[in-house]
Amino acid sequence: MHADVPASNAAPLSELLRLFRDGRPRTRAELTAETGLARSTVRSRLDALLDAGLVHSAGSGASTGGRPAGRFVFNARARVALAADVGATHATLTATDLTGSPFATSSLTLDISEGPEPVLKQLVATWRRLLADADLESAPLAGIGVGLPGPVEHSTGKLQNPPIMPGWDGYDVTERLAADFGVPVLVDNEVNLMALGEHTTRFPDTDNLILVKVATGIGAGIISNGSLHRGAVGAAGDMGHILAPQGGEAPCRCGNTGCLEAVASGAAIAAALRKQGLEAHSSSDVVSLLRGGNVIAAQAVRQAGRDIGEVLAGCVSMLNPSLIVVGGSLAQAGEMLLAGVREAIYRRSLPMATQQLDIVASRAGAAAGMLGAAAMVVQHALSPSVLDSELARPA
Repeated sequence: MHADVPASNAAPLSELLRLFRDGRPRTRAELTAETGLARSTVRSRLDALLDAGLVHSAGSGASTGGRPAGRFVFNARARVALAADVGATHATLTATDLTGSPFATSSLTLDISEGPEPVLKQLVATWRRLLADADLESAPLAGIGVGLPGPVEHSTGKLQNPPIMPGWDGYDVTERLAADFGVPVLVDNEVNLMALGEHTTRFPDTDNLILVKVATGIGAGIISNGSLHRGAVGAAGDMGHILAPQGGEAPCRCGNTGCLEAVASGAAIAAALRKQGLEAHSSSDVVSLLRGGNVIAAQAVRQAGRDIGEVLAGCVSMLNPSLIVVGGSLAQAGEMLLAGVREAIYRRSLPMATQQLDIVASRAGAAAGMLGAAAMVVQHALSPSVLDSELARPA
């Protein structure tokens, strides 16, 4: 600690960098005024950020009579984040800068049921190709973020009894990928990362939101007070297995009956339509029927929206979000699904909880999970605990 700075004012290096992350160039004098730190402290901490490459010169400001003051700005290209959003049959991968803006992106087909080794080998090969294509092979990496379609214990990165992922239960994804790249690896459920992606890239000023993914299954990601809420063991947001008011005795893959997923997911709607003689085997088929003007499909999707809204009404009362974002393949049904969700929520929730509530379709779309995985890496790499420790180490 510098002797000329009182302990109460001794903000860490990460706090100085946080100012720069808005993208606005600043002079040393401006930094001194904004932080309240001594000029010598600002100078030494700025030098540390410059040495780390996280800040670089932005030229000189306008002269006020003397020599123009040097300006400095955040260097978003100082590190590269690798990210992947992995589904049951496909994955989207990217390499981004420290704002989450992609340098390069790629999609690939895979089979999650083949097990972790074949799938992770494909991810590693694709990331290496992305780095080569973007001429970033020698660039320092901030870390790796991966979203997987199963329940993940975020603290360990291990999946817990994933229903569609044989061979993945308890597998150490972080250790496997760290062995290839030698950087921190963060793993989370794909729906959590969809919520983080929507929040960081499309709704950055919304501190309380719920992202609902409606596809083959149903899940939710929760942003509370600006941060992703995972719960005690990473199981927060598993709304697909909440008892649906109209669920009856519908069997669910979890072993229970009457779950929301058993009556309102894309798979459940498709199964119900097949019983009525329609060709529907997936969420995409349901959406195609709806867009083709099929009345039976439209009624089924609207009812699914109501069922989802009935469960979400409880979440609205408990969490009081200002925004609900509906994503996933069935969300392509558009206003028909949203209308059902809105109808049930506004009917079941108290006016105070809904007076500032918006219910909208996903804006990030299929890229939400990938962008969330990148944001997870950036948030970790630039967090005070990680960044201050990194910059405190001798070069």
